[in-house]
Amino acid sequence: MNAEGKKALKDNFLVALAGQQNAGKSTTYNMVTGANQHVANYPGVTVDKKVGSYREGKTRYEVVDLPGTYSLTSFSLEERVSREFLLEEKPDVVVNVMDATCLRRSLYFTFQVLEMNFPVTVALNMMDVAESQGLSIDLKELTKRLGVDVVATVGRKGKGKQALKAAIRKAVNQESYTRPVVIDYGDLEVHAKALEEQLAADASLGVLYPLRWLAIKLLENDSEARKIVETKHTAGKSIIEDALSRRMEFEDETGVNTSDYIVACRDRVAGEIVDACVTKEADSGQPISERIDRWVLNRALAPFFLLATVYLIYELSIVQGYELTKYTWPFLAKFRDIVAGVLPPAGLIEDSLLRSMVLWMVDSANTLLNYVPIFLILFALIAILEDSGYMARIAFILDRIFHSFGLHGQSTLPFILGGVFAGGCAVPGIMSTKGIPDERSRLATILTVPFMNCLAKIPLYTLLVNIYFADHKSWAMFFISTITIIMALIIAKILTTTVLKGRETAPFIMEMPNYHAPTFFGVAQRALERTWEYIKKVGSIVVAVSLCVFSLLQFPGLTDGRMDYYETEMSKAVATYDSKVAGNAYSGLATGDKMLPLLNLYDDYKRARMNSSGKEGAARVDHSFKKANPETFVLIKPRGDKAAKVVNRAVRKLSSKRKSLRRKIKEEKIKTSFFGMIGRSLEPVTKYAGFDWKVNIALISSFAARESSVATMGVLYQQGADDNQTLEQRMDNESQSSGMNSLHALAVLLFFALYPPCLAATIMVKVQTGSYKWMAFAIFFPTAVGFGVASAVFTLGNVLGASGITMMKGFYVFALSVALLIALAHKIASDKVSASYEYQPSNQ
Repeated sequence: MNAEGKKALKDNFLVALAGQQNAGKSTTYNMVTGANQHVANYPGVTVDKKVGSYREGKTRYEVVDLPGTYSLTSFSLEERVSREFLLEEKPDVVVNVMDATCLRRSLYFTFQVLEMNFPVTVALNMMDVAESQGLSIDLKELTKRLGVDVVATVGRKGKGKQALKAAIRKAVNQESYTRPVVIDYGDLEVHAKALEEQLAADASLGVLYPLRWLAIKLLENDSEARKIVETKHTAGKSIIEDALSRRMEFEDETGVNTSDYIVACRDRVAGEIVDACVTKEADSGQPISERIDRWVLNRALAPFFLLATVYLIYELSIVQGYELTKYTWPFLAKFRDIVAGVLPPAGLIEDSLLRSMVLWMVDSANTLLNYVPIFLILFALIAILEDSGYMARIAFILDRIFHSFGLHGQSTLPFILGGVFAGGCAVPGIMSTKGIPDERSRLATILTVPFMNCLAKIPLYTLLVNIYFADHKSWAMFFISTITIIMALIIAKILTTTVLKGRETAPFIMEMPNYHAPTFFGVAQRALERTWEYIKKVGSIVVAVSLCVFSLLQFPGLTDGRMDYYETEMSKAVATYDSKVAGNAYSGLATGDKMLPLLNLYDDYKRARMNSSGKEGAARVDHSFKKANPETFVLIKPRGDKAAKVVNRAVRKLSSKRKSLRRKIKEEKIKTSFFGMIGRSLEPVTKYAGFDWKVNIALISSFAARESSVATMGVLYQQGADDNQTLEQRMDNESQSSGMNSLHALAVLLFFALYPPCLAATIMVKVQTGSYKWMAFAIFFPTAVGFGVASAVFTLGNVLGASGITMMKGFYVFALSVALLIALAHKIASDKVSASYEYQPSNQ
């Protein structure tokens, strides 16, 4: 059977959706595929791969949304992903989405796709915007000149859907392709044809790749094209050498860079097509986007618009998002209760390993799922910014500053969400780095976002400031709020000039897309897609990581002797309980083997009441517990029954004693756990930063979640707890005896600020980089930096006899000076590069 016959029998076609950024590709993709789609990653990279499908009768069309790129060179990761997909997957048709308002620029990409000899259909999108700008496009003439079907669409409104599907159907069923549009490369044609003939000598290469396209790419000195020819052609090396010599020969003869010449040829043809197909009304005036940009990008007003936008994002996603978690958390807590109910019941002073481990994993998952309301709002706002066209303008406004430190203009949003102002969260911050096109800047941003002041760091900051910097609270909080961004910029510069130096960078191409009104469907769909992606990816990793942390905190556990001691203490408490309940009318329901279930029921009831809200919530809890425990509920809530009140008081005291013993067991377990051992073994080293073993354990345990640093200290600093002293008072009292002062506190603050990301953020580093290597680097590098800085400040302060507040001011001036020097050095270097491109008169 010939190829056409096989094609006729196909009932599944592969459609690639390609185009430049901001051309409306995503809205076109949504219009064609509807809800039948899913998101994955391209193999080996973290670039999104959106795949959807639709059916026409028995025929299925699988649509792959390629990353938006301005060209199909091998320069950026997105460009390589798009090109490799086209070359390796060989789709049945490429739907090129073009921006009707920027036809000339869009044609540059179209020519490259046509040169690859794929069946192409053009979706001329945003026709409504073009018309509003007074542009009139002759579709028939455009179709004639390109040699492919051109369909007018308005993706966000679903206009042109059926016509586009019809064009796709026609393209996949056509038997041959003839293209009137062939780029004439003038003086370069002779070289292109010569290379094409050499490439054709190996017949197998022509089956895999279009030879004219490959010849042009060799003249462009494309690295991936060179690799293809070198590895897949028997005379590859000699062809590459010939291509290089031809390129040099052309440049010597014409004095023009070959790549620039090729671009100029394509631009000339694009200009001819636009002149023939597009007319503009004489009185159409200035486009509305340009009128808005006169204010939004105004040198004086732009920072105010940016700050207002940033504040709005921060307020809605972080502040209001956290407010929403008050409503969602009870559902997660309910889920935990359901899981706890299925597991073996809680023991008297210690739970079974199965129960402890499963609940630990559920707690870890709940901690991450609690971010879902924040993500929904955040991703919706990001989608609005992207669709409206303002996201590109944010990058434009701040790119110059961030570029001095090796970052990208789009690094702004991740830093803000991470907590430039106290109270952010590194997890959404890292998630939002996905849009940064420059790999080096994206990795630098991912690795420095955790330095920001996330909400979970605030309790420890507040604790230490209140104890050791009580007379300088304002200055101390200003220091914490700003030193983190200064250090993040410095460290980003260090990373991008060392370990990330070899990573790919993309030239900063800044295009100002037209402003658009986002649609509700488009925004909601993308917000849900990205949130679901987060849940799936985090959920798959959290199991493995949380198990490791659980093991390090639980094992090797207490000795038999220590457990015997606690069990004896508990037995005494139970004996006291039995004596109080003995002879009571309810003793049959509260003693013997009924005691532990009653105790667990009491604790479950208290926890449920704490998680309920309002009188109605409390009433529902009462009703459900009473219904499930009709006989014993009276012992949990006596309501005037004297005998039941006696049992209730005894249960409460026994529960309190049980919690106290469990807390002591937990404290001792922490001391003797592998984490605890590490904390003690680190003392000989961490003493240079002023950390004792308790601080070591608190800092290590905070890896699981930042909040646990203060919680662990609450467990470790127990002296005075029985007198209802606050943790600040207990730590202050112990500091006076241990000698801990403000210099120690400053060292802890600096280490905590530069400390590795928490468990959730670490998982996100893995998700965003797709590499366990970078995940490990994100843990160990900040640890080294944080400890180095904390040790230097603490040791120098000791030598100088300086107080914590003095060293705080000194370190701030030092760090700020370094940042300013880096920015100044970058500006001088940039000015030199710019000067080298200026015309230099010859001395001869």
